[in-house]
Amino acid sequence: MNATLFYSPFQVWRPYLLYPWLVFIHAVSAVVSIGPFIVLIPLLTKLRTAEAQVLSSYLDTFHFVVRLSKHSGHVLVFSGLLLLWLGGWPWDTPWIAGTFIVLFASLFFMARAFSPTIRRLRQPDHDRAPLVRKLSKALYLYMFILFVMLWLMIMKPALW
Repeated sequence: MNATLFYSPFQVWRPYLLYPWLVFIHAVSAVVSIGPFIVLIPLLTKLRTAEAQVLSSYLDTFHFVVRLSKHSGHVLVFSGLLLLWLGGWPWDTPWIAGTFIVLFASLFFMARAFSPTIRRLRQPDHDRAPLVRKLSKALYLYMFILFVMLWLMIMKPALW
C-alpha cells in the first residue's frame, strides 16, 4: 500500500519537534527493556548455590528486572505506536506486522515465564535445581524473543 494514504496531520512539523524525541524515547526504552536481562545471566549461577538469606535478595533483583522490563516495554509500545502514526507507516509493513506478532507472543510468554517460578523459589520447601533450570531456560528464550524484535525494528526486513 502507498504510505501517503496514511496521512497524519503531524507530518508537517514532525521533523522539527516531536518525531526525533519519540525516536530517542523509543530507543532508550528498548535499551531499558533488554539491557537489564543481561545482568541476570551471572545471577543464575549464584541462584544455584545461594543460601536462604541471600537467595531472597537475588530473587528480588530478578523480580525487579522483570518489572522494569515490563514497564519500559509499555513505553516502548506506546512510543512505537506514536512513531507509526506520526511517520505514516502502514500497519501491513512486513517488519511492523512481524514485530507485533512477536510482541503478542512475548506478552503471553512473559506472563507465565518468570513470576510463578520466582514465587515457587521463595517457598521454603522448593526443589531449587529444576526451578533455576526453568528460570534459566525462560531467561534465554525471552532474551531471544527480545533480540528478534530488536532485529525486526533495526533491519526492517521485507518478510513478504
